[in-house]
Amino acid sequence: MLAQMLGGAGGTLDNLFTITQVRKPMSDLSALTRLCPPPQPPPAPVDWGRVEAELGMRLPEDYKHLASVFGPGSYGGNYITFYHPHGVTLYVNLTGPTPSRIREYLQRDYEQGAYPVAYDPAHLFAIGGTEGGQRLFWITEPENAPDAWRIAVNEDKGPNWFVYDGNLTAFLVCVLSGQMDIPQFPNLRELTADFTPAVKPPFEVGDPPAREPVNTDDIRNWARANGFRVPPRGRIPREVRGAWEQSHPA
Repeated sequence: MLAQMLGGAGGTLDNLFTITQVRKPMSDLSALTRLCPPPQPPPAPVDWGRVEAELGMRLPEDYKHLASVFGPGSYGGNYITFYHPHGVTLYVNLTGPTPSRIREYLQRDYEQGAYPVAYDPAHLFAIGGTEGGQRLFWITEPENAPDAWRIAVNEDKGPNWFVYDGNLTAFLVCVLSGQMDIPQFPNLRELTADFTPAVKPPFEVGDPPAREPVNTDDIRNWARANGFRVPPRGRIPREVRGAWEQSHPA
């Protein structure tokens, strides 16, 4: 059953709307495939071990099933697009630079108070957007329990945030079946329950400029000098890398 409540993020934000949903990832996927038949033939398989290693974090199981069954593309008459490891451009690739760039913008707004941000940007990972300019995020808390992550939606350059206390697949089912209203989606009832596979553009799309490769020893040295604890080898913790990127803008 859906429960609705108004409240602040940690008691600090008034314009936050939350809906709670019981988590049932595989039945959610079954419900979604009934609404939106997946493409045939099936999309190319994803090497999730490589993807998670590249991102430096585990991903929710429902998302991995969703992305494996549907592949890259858009839902609701091309209204909602999620980032995918096989995204046809870097702009829509889960491991591309877009999520970190969006986090940088949010961090700036968070620090300057330019626009309300419902959560610390360190715990927001951009996973897609809409043709209306809204962005969708995972709220990555607790970090080591990705199957408990919630979904957040913000309006384009506006103060309002919507939080769905359930997984991404269940969010899609609710949106496409008309089971809930989202203030940031003004034409929600007009969305069609369908999926459109992504097609690589016939023209060259300019990708966002990428960072120059960085020597991880430089990051470790900077981190230790600034009070962070980092292992002498292996993966640099995501929060340390995020802090380094904030102090070294591209």
